[in-house]
Amino acid sequence: MIKKTVVGAALVGFILAAQAARADDITFAVVGPMTGQLANIGDQFKQGAEAAAKAINEKGGVMGRQIAISIEDDVCDPKQAVSVANRIVANGVKFIDGHACSGSSIPASAVYAEAGALMMSPASSNPVMTDDAAAKGWSTIMRLYTRDDAQGAFIGPWIAKKYAGKNVVVMHDKGAYGQGVADAVRKTMNENGLKEVLYEGINAGEKDYSALVTKLKELKADVVYFGGYHPEAGLILRQAAEQGFKFQLIMPDSIASPEFWQIAGPAGEGTMFVFPSDPQARPEAKEAVEKIKAGGFVPEGFTLFSYAVIQAFAQGIERAGTDDPMKVAEALKNGQPIQTVVGEVTFDEKGDLKNAAYDINQWHDGKYAPIEQ
Repeated sequence: MIKKTVVGAALVGFILAAQAARADDITFAVVGPMTGQLANIGDQFKQGAEAAAKAINEKGGVMGRQIAISIEDDVCDPKQAVSVANRIVANGVKFIDGHACSGSSIPASAVYAEAGALMMSPASSNPVMTDDAAAKGWSTIMRLYTRDDAQGAFIGPWIAKKYAGKNVVVMHDKGAYGQGVADAVRKTMNENGLKEVLYEGINAGEKDYSALVTKLKELKADVVYFGGYHPEAGLILRQAAEQGFKFQLIMPDSIASPEFWQIAGPAGEGTMFVFPSDPQARPEAKEAVEKIKAGGFVPEGFTLFSYAVIQAFAQGIERAGTDDPMKVAEALKNGQPIQTVVGEVTFDEKGDLKNAAYDINQWHDGKYAPIEQ
């Protein structure tokens, strides 16, 4: 009996110690579309964040504390995003790596701001997110990614110059992300002397875009800039190919995923898209890329940006000497660079990245690579 009691007490002590260690973890929530049509983006978020947490924990963690990652699914749905955000803050989580779609990030940001939690998106590009936050005095809404207006300023003039005199169509999926980036590109393209022959929104999620293809065919569209995601882009290209019609498709960053080619197939040949200068090629990313690939995942798309958000949180907490989100945000915006896998980054007063740089990538035979501009 005495031996059993001693063993039992030891076991209880071990369990309590383990629970205490877990209680001392610092939790970072990772929120994105873990299910649904855009689940590949959610997986990129998850893989990047978990790899970063593992690397930081192996080096002693953050101020002696280990990072715990909590995964949340918003399906890129605004209502679900708000529900998830409320659950996260109710659970006392102070740091959020997310969301993905601007249409989710913008409403969720209000929940985090009011709770004093620090949200940093590794993908949402609509300027409204940080512009509105700054106007309302919300200091804890940030993004470790580029803005639509910066992307528009880059690719709009390029389209105007390269396709001068051509029939260019601008389309979008009516979403905060898709329409936001399409409008930014359209604006700078127009300012540089090229007017589109059609500006139109489509309904995302449809399976038949043959009427749209017919319209593009009648307009003799040479180029289509489409602000949207890979499911619709791939279907439009396939259905155009079925009608024997080929045009140059140009997209924003949303199709940096093998799933685009899985949907489009050979009809996707030659498709171009804009993406921040390839983080996988950076020397700072070499070790992380090798480890992620060794785990059976290719860190494409937003993977390394999610990784970088976790790094930014960790360095911000170390710099501030506390996990108070407002003080961490202040520390991140003080002009001192943060060292990440996507390079050395600095934030402006709104919480946006400074000095964005882009590549124009092109799909060929199921893979993509930067082209000469």
